[in-house]
Amino acid sequence: MSEIQNPTASAEQPVVSESQEQLQNEVITNEEQTIEESVEEIVETTSTTPVYQFQNKEEVLNCVKELLASDGEISRQQLDSFKSSFYHFHKVDTEEAFKKYIEEGGDAEAYQPQPSTDEIEFKELMIAIREKRASQQKAQEEQREANLAKKMQIIDKIKVILEKPDDVNKSYKDFKALQQEWNETGEVPATQSTDIWRTYQQQVEQFYDTLKLNNEFRAYDFKKNLEVKTQLCEAAEKLSEETDVVSAFRKLQLLHQQFREVGPVARELREEIWERFKNASTVINKRHQDFFEGRKAQEQENLEKKTAICEEIESINLDELKTFADWNKISEQITELQAKWKTIGFAPQKHNVEIYERFRAACDNFFGRKVEYFKEVRSSLADNLKIKRELCEKAEALKDSTEWKTTTDTLIELQKKWKETGAVAKKYSDELWKRFNTACDAFFEAKKAANSSQFTEQKENLSKKKNIIERLKEIATPEEATEELRETLKAIQQEWNEIGHVPFKEKDKIFKAFRAEMDRFYAVIGATATRRRVERFKNELKSAGADKLRDRLARQYDILKNEIKTYENNLGFLNLSSKSKEGNSLVDELNRKVDKLRAELDEIKLKIKACDQAEEDDDEEDENA
Repeated sequence: MSEIQNPTASAEQPVVSESQEQLQNEVITNEEQTIEESVEEIVETTSTTPVYQFQNKEEVLNCVKELLASDGEISRQQLDSFKSSFYHFHKVDTEEAFKKYIEEGGDAEAYQPQPSTDEIEFKELMIAIREKRASQQKAQEEQREANLAKKMQIIDKIKVILEKPDDVNKSYKDFKALQQEWNETGEVPATQSTDIWRTYQQQVEQFYDTLKLNNEFRAYDFKKNLEVKTQLCEAAEKLSEETDVVSAFRKLQLLHQQFREVGPVARELREEIWERFKNASTVINKRHQDFFEGRKAQEQENLEKKTAICEEIESINLDELKTFADWNKISEQITELQAKWKTIGFAPQKHNVEIYERFRAACDNFFGRKVEYFKEVRSSLADNLKIKRELCEKAEALKDSTEWKTTTDTLIELQKKWKETGAVAKKYSDELWKRFNTACDAFFEAKKAANSSQFTEQKENLSKKKNIIERLKEIATPEEATEELRETLKAIQQEWNEIGHVPFKEKDKIFKAFRAEMDRFYAVIGATATRRRVERFKNELKSAGADKLRDRLARQYDILKNEIKTYENNLGFLNLSSKSKEGNSLVDELNRKVDKLRAELDEIKLKIKACDQAEEDDDEEDENA
């Protein structure tokens, strides 16, 4: 910042008359008071805009109301601060309300935000405060226009003084009054500021040039200007003690404005006083520069911290979130990151909006996906609710059934389907489970009561069947089957069949034991029958041709052998894969078929052997003949 050049003045000391000295003393006394007040005002006041830190919407509303009720000037920065702060809190409240609505089982599609009285009030207040600011700006513009007109009048008055160079010394007091009036007149429109000041300076310099004709007033003016500039230097030097660097810098700008408006000093002191003021200014400017460089480094660090937060949110794999608990856990993490974001200061201006938009986009993406998930889950919960209600109705329809086996199987299938069906909304879950479980318990309790008497009867039946098996064991295996044996076995089989059910767990075991004992006798009966059939076959050979019968038997033998092989292969697969009771029953049935086929195969072998023997006998008879 350069010093404003003032007219050159002579260093000669004037001779002052008594009347002139009286006039000068009066002017100096008045001007010294004005100088001291002006410098004191510059040092003690600044035109800074308040910085607001709000905690909630209520504080924003109260601050707007206070500013609206006061006579203070309203700035654009204040309006922007009110708006951004209020809608920040408003958005947080809206998100919290939606989150609570979803957690309580609400439908995301049907969600309708509740009207906010705070927002309505805020909009009304902002309309009023904007109107007030517009009114202030209009009044300020009108005042600037009035100040411009006033300063033009001052310039015109100085021109009138300069039109009478012979009376310039007499008009000195009037000139100083015009200078004072100029300094007290406020700002003019920005477009006219430079031109009006240059015109004024030209007239001032011309006045001092004219004043050279009489050095008396000029010398006193130089002295007074030196005193003012010295005070301004002292005020600038004192600013280095202020802790608020920005405030000190702003006050320095006002001191520079004042320094520029003060008239010239003696030529030999002009460079010295300017160097002193410039050196004091350099200290403040250096502190101001260092402050902003430090703030620039802090803003860069803030940018890095905010970038890290964005990257952390963006790195979350949303596709891995499958449950309410997963989404709520990440929601808490993002809420913590949002709180951390608020504690970090501004990023560099050219990146500040960009990084905030990135942060907001990452958060919006998460919460948008969360809404979609909750929406899908709500649809799934509704489907599950319908299914489980149907299962409840089916279970309740069967709870009084006495078809124990069929109903048990059906209810077990219903219970299996219940487990396979997903969750329902929490407010329905306990009620539905209690309803379904009550219906199932009612049936199984009734079944248990009914089966308690049956169980006693089944145990008695088991004892009877064990007794039959013991009786069979006492009978020795005969060598030949007799009619008496057949009748005995027939009676025992009938007695067994007439006995009722045994306990389910003992059913297969007791049947196998009985079957084993009976098979011991049936084997004898079968062998006896086989021998008889073979004997009859031998008798038939005498009347039928042995060759033809043998061929037919050989074909039957091959067929049975292949059939037995097929059954044995099937048994191999069943033994490897089947573990169920139904599978075991099938294996037993196939084993019985294989045993029967083998018995038939053995009988065919005996018949073929009989055919071969018959052929040999025929050959011997032919030889003997």
